[in-house]
Amino acid sequence: MAEYDLTQTIIPYLDRHLAFPLLTHLTETMLFPVEQIIKAQYELTKGTNMVDYSLSLFEQLYPDAEIPPQFAAKRDSVVSTNDRLAQEAQSVLEIIEKPEVAQALRQDKRQNLQYLKDHYGLTLEQITVLYKFGQFQYACGNYSGTADYLYHFRVLSTDSDLNLSAHWGKLASDILTGKWSVALEELGSLRDLIDSRSSSSSSSTANLTGAPGSEVASALTQLQARTWLLHWSLFVYFNHPEGRTLMLETFLSPSYLNTIQTSCPWILRYLAVAAIVSRKASTSGRLRHAIREVVKVIQMEEYQYTDPITNFLKELYLDFDFEGAQRELSKAEKIVGDDFFLGSFADEFLDNARYLISEAYCRIHQRIDIARANGRYSDLSERLNLSREEGEKWIVNLIRDTRMGADARIDLEKNVIEINRPALPVYQSVIEKTRGLAFRTQALGAAMGKAGQIDIVENGTTVGDGDAR
Repeated sequence: MAEYDLTQTIIPYLDRHLAFPLLTHLTETMLFPVEQIIKAQYELTKGTNMVDYSLSLFEQLYPDAEIPPQFAAKRDSVVSTNDRLAQEAQSVLEIIEKPEVAQALRQDKRQNLQYLKDHYGLTLEQITVLYKFGQFQYACGNYSGTADYLYHFRVLSTDSDLNLSAHWGKLASDILTGKWSVALEELGSLRDLIDSRSSSSSSSTANLTGAPGSEVASALTQLQARTWLLHWSLFVYFNHPEGRTLMLETFLSPSYLNTIQTSCPWILRYLAVAAIVSRKASTSGRLRHAIREVVKVIQMEEYQYTDPITNFLKELYLDFDFEGAQRELSKAEKIVGDDFFLGSFADEFLDNARYLISEAYCRIHQRIDIARANGRYSDLSERLNLSREEGEKWIVNLIRDTRMGADARIDLEKNVIEINRPALPVYQSVIEKTRGLAFRTQALGAAMGKAGQIDIVENGTTVGDGDAR
């Protein structure tokens, strides 16, 4: 199953510290030689201040080699820099943590900076040391300390670029310390910041230059930021109790769905699993139809990305090939178990995937055998890879726990289930066909309108982009 492993695909979109857990997980799955994984870990540590960890990896790779002197030199440098930055940061914290200062601070950051400068001689340059020390602590692997320093820095800083960087660092620190509720809040704040920053930047740049190229650059920056956010959010969404439902809401929104289709179609694996395991938790109308939307995207992006998980939904809902869905599910079960983000959902995934097969099978057939003669399994039990007894229990529970209970009847004499489903009224068919049409039309119109607003100032006359060409 190494061919379906996405670790090497995902790591380029992660911070190097976020990549360490993925590589550690690979040593447990045994998909790749352990020596290759340790070498990759060692290469990653070269860009950090985790000297002792890097040294331990070096000794595993080269047990008979002499330890290079640069390890000791780097350790001394890290210790001296840490002492200097810690002293500078502590002097700043002693001021801003005073009760009278905390009471005097307001929402206006510029006013706060002026107050700190007038009363305590504290400048923005001195406050920036909190960011530098937080960044240094992150490079050393002290993630809890990083989160604290970056939080205090963001409260006071007016530097938009450093604040955005601090948001990313705070999110990574919360992820690596396992504070999933805090990380979820940080994720939402960062998403809002990326969207607002991109739109404001695009507007101001266009007004200054009057050229469409600036808007293209801003859109590219927005696409890159959203692509990174999609990958980082996987840590949060697959660990927070409500993460899968929230993931569907975010990933199926037009902007992020477009990002997936444009730059990272492999995210469809995680979107598909989230839709499958969230079938019972979905309460809103749109989330109840999440699988349908995911299947449509899988069909459109099949030329870019496919794996047994996406193929399972394709075989089941597009081709109605139950044997093919069964084959793909057997492969998908192993992939989910080996995936870093999905491993803890392997049993839940399999249970819900079998439910989807059962539901689709029962919607197509009007008569289903519970048990066959000569000891053979029922047809549905074979589709689910279950024994006869397990299949019987599964089918009975399926009818009892789902909406099919009103349409199905079990005939114990004949050992069959008879499903008498009333025909769908014409008007209801029309509603089903046009569901979401207004939303998709609105989104398409907005996209076309945005494209048509790109103007070029030429000879003092504003003309449309299309006219200029």
